[in-house]
Amino acid sequence: MTSSPETPRSPIAIPDYRRFWLARLCSVIATSGMVVVLGYQLYDVARAQYGMSIGHAAFQLGILGLVQFLPVFLLTPVAGVLADRFDRRNVAALASLIDLLVASSLALTTQFDLLSLPLLFTLGALHGTARVFIAPAMASIAPNIVPADLMPKAIAINALAMQIGSVTGPALGGILFSLAPTAPYWTSVALLLIGAFSLFRIRPLPPPPGNRDRHPLRQILEGLTYVWNERFLLGCVTLDLFAVLLGGATALLPVFARDILFVDGHPVGADGLGLMRAAPAFGAAAVAILLSKYPIRHNVGVKMLWGVVAYGLATAAFGLSRNFYLSLALLACLGMGDMISVFIRNTLVQLNTPDEVRGRVSAISGLAISASNELGEMQSGIAAALLGATGAVVFGGAGAIAITALWAVLFPELKNARTFAPQYRRYDSPPPTAHAEADHVKEGT
Repeated sequence: MTSSPETPRSPIAIPDYRRFWLARLCSVIATSGMVVVLGYQLYDVARAQYGMSIGHAAFQLGILGLVQFLPVFLLTPVAGVLADRFDRRNVAALASLIDLLVASSLALTTQFDLLSLPLLFTLGALHGTARVFIAPAMASIAPNIVPADLMPKAIAINALAMQIGSVTGPALGGILFSLAPTAPYWTSVALLLIGAFSLFRIRPLPPPPGNRDRHPLRQILEGLTYVWNERFLLGCVTLDLFAVLLGGATALLPVFARDILFVDGHPVGADGLGLMRAAPAFGAAAVAILLSKYPIRHNVGVKMLWGVVAYGLATAAFGLSRNFYLSLALLACLGMGDMISVFIRNTLVQLNTPDEVRGRVSAISGLAISASNELGEMQSGIAAALLGATGAVVFGGAGAIAITALWAVLFPELKNARTFAPQYRRYDSPPPTAHAEADHVKEGT
């Protein structure tokens, strides 16, 4: 059976999806570039202005991760409700404009040499606040503008935007910072403005019927209850939370760039940091390109678990490497393993979540991702203070592998997932009775 002329063959054929993709790309380039420079400046200020040792300065990076996570922890339920009660494109665009103000503040304080640890922590927290509202709204837009049968391709192309941005942002941020310390921030301002404008140009996306009629606190509870009762979703969300919480090495990359990895006797510095932050995304982008053309369709659960194992192995090997170029290659391998896991997990979560609760489920998933990233930075900072940077990264990689093995036992639904076929029930419907299940099997549906 051939597709009708009105049926798009690819998400790229949909104008609103192209606008969404551009907004996502600009947002990732802007925020990933900001994060790299912010972390490097904070570590440098701690070492140069405050005279801290390597261990104490690395611990400040952990505190930066914590202050960025706190608003995510506190405001994620609110962000999920907003994404389900209001036009999702407007929520994401307005949050991007808030992040634009943060980037402007970082540019001006850098320009006038006003940087201090309290100021950097404050702006880092504001950056985390903006991101908590961007994530669930942005994650919920694609299923509203893309047909369900194109969603696996759309998620792979979404991931491509994420990885292109994650390659470009850190590398561009490091290069621009070496030319002019304010340049990365002003570039982020321009990109966030483009992204917000692109989101406003998407057709209106009214919230699902009935969501405005429920009390916000009840909606928060409904979202949490839905994820808790759906073991499949709970396993997907918590696997990322605990594996990346232990395995995240990115928080300690400034330490490796300034004090561990050398080329020709000199630290690789900000330029090397940009390349190291970009390397995982480069590997992930290569996999995303492949998946956008040949999406994974079978034995998806087992492949997701092996992707996390590959991520943990590459992380541990990176911690042991002292060759800068080998370290870049291992970071790229880390990104490849992570991309396989992310692609499968995001597709499973999106296609196994009804639209009326998608914003809240996306918010909870985003909370898990932020917890794994920001709290992972805190864990890495503490571990580095106790074990050294090398010990912290190796320990984290081994921990990610152990968590994957444990989750394969605790959540057999994950390894038993053969395809992306939706398995959810409506979130406001009671579980089927045994009699209803028997009828379902008898009918062969």
